[in-house]
Amino acid sequence: MIRRAVPNTKPTNAHGNGSITASKLITRRRSLRSIAIAGMSLVAQRLLAAPQEVSDDRNSTHTPSLIKSITKQTLWRNRDGKATTWFHPRACMLPIDPKAKDERTHALMLLQEIGGSDYFGQVHASESIDMGKNWTAPKPIESLGRDPVKGNEGLRAGVCDVTPQYHPPTDTTLALGHVVFYRGPRFASKDQLARFPLYAVRTRDGSWSERKRLFWDDPRGAFIYSNNCGQRVVMPDGDIMMSFTFGPESRNRMVAGVRCTFDGETLRIADVGKPLENPIGRGLLEPSVTRFRDQFLMTIRAEDGHGYVAVSKDGVNYSKQQAWRWDDGTEISMSTTQQHWLTRDDALYLVYTRQDATNQNVIRWRSPLWVARVDPDRRVLIRESEQTVLPMMGNGITEPDSVALMGNFNVTNASPMESWVTVGEWMPKRSARGNVLLARIGWARPNGLPPN
Repeated sequence: MIRRAVPNTKPTNAHGNGSITASKLITRRRSLRSIAIAGMSLVAQRLLAAPQEVSDDRNSTHTPSLIKSITKQTLWRNRDGKATTWFHPRACMLPIDPKAKDERTHALMLLQEIGGSDYFGQVHASESIDMGKNWTAPKPIESLGRDPVKGNEGLRAGVCDVTPQYHPPTDTTLALGHVVFYRGPRFASKDQLARFPLYAVRTRDGSWSERKRLFWDDPRGAFIYSNNCGQRVVMPDGDIMMSFTFGPESRNRMVAGVRCTFDGETLRIADVGKPLENPIGRGLLEPSVTRFRDQFLMTIRAEDGHGYVAVSKDGVNYSKQQAWRWDDGTEISMSTTQQHWLTRDDALYLVYTRQDATNQNVIRWRSPLWVARVDPDRRVLIRESEQTVLPMMGNGITEPDSVALMGNFNVTNASPMESWVTVGEWMPKRSARGNVLLARIGWARPNGLPPN
């Protein structure tokens, strides 16, 4: 197994403690010692010159990072407040021709304006045909705007937290979010009605369906049931494995695994698993699901200073959640912010925010964004693998209001050699200003999973 050398490591010249009287023996030992030291220095130089070298053991969690590079790209700018602050930028990859052997793809991104806390505009779509280098001007999706609510004068139903995903069996794209209610230019905090998932379907010709509701007739979801911002898994038979956060009231929400069927037009719930619970604050929120090797994993936002992870064999019934920890057992401090999976065929990563010495006064520590490799058996993060995906801009100690928050983000496998993390910055105390960023994670070897 090839290991990465520790930066700034220098060979140590140990001194013997014996008394030797034979001068030839002393000379010989000194010569051997010099050769050994030179050899150690040469090895160290070679390892330091190639820090991204990887082991041939594709299943090992103790190899140098598969991440070869991370670069930052700004897609839309509004740090000066003269343009639009786009939020929830979530991308998926669509095949140019699913019937041909041509494996080229183009990217579809959904995003919406943010004007304040939980106050979002109409969902828009943008596309890129050159691997995200250039994007079309965002265009509104007619069915994902705001509709009047019958019997509630002045109340309008919008859509937020939308995640698009290509569905290969039907050659369609499913955009799934949830309903949110507005009264005038603000979130309707005093008269939010029951919250539930909403979706629209994009067909091959680029047209979008009407807005549809995912129905779940269960009293446990009387106040809310949602897959908002959640990652999903499309199975070979077309079923969609995902998750719900739900509850009969605002507090003590639960999460559970969910299996849905989808025929290219209608999304239907087929099975909901046993709930996982946490009685602190609003409970368990914004779960995301991935499939790695022979199991499903769910990562969960919470309001008790932790993020959580749970595992399942069938993607419906999950084991009791455990708090995210480092591989040495140390707990990781996370503050009511989502985490998302970065999944390869041979390795699993998590993208997240956490408490750090540099972000002590940043709201919910929502900057910077980090990535670390997951040990899927122990369900812990490998501390030495942690890297910054998108750095914090500004001072998180003395000027936290000037730091752009990055807690709402998305992960996309764009190609075998590249994955993306997309995020809409915003500064809540700076008139909701911010840029849209794309972090390109370059891989040292191809990802065997298809773009998604």
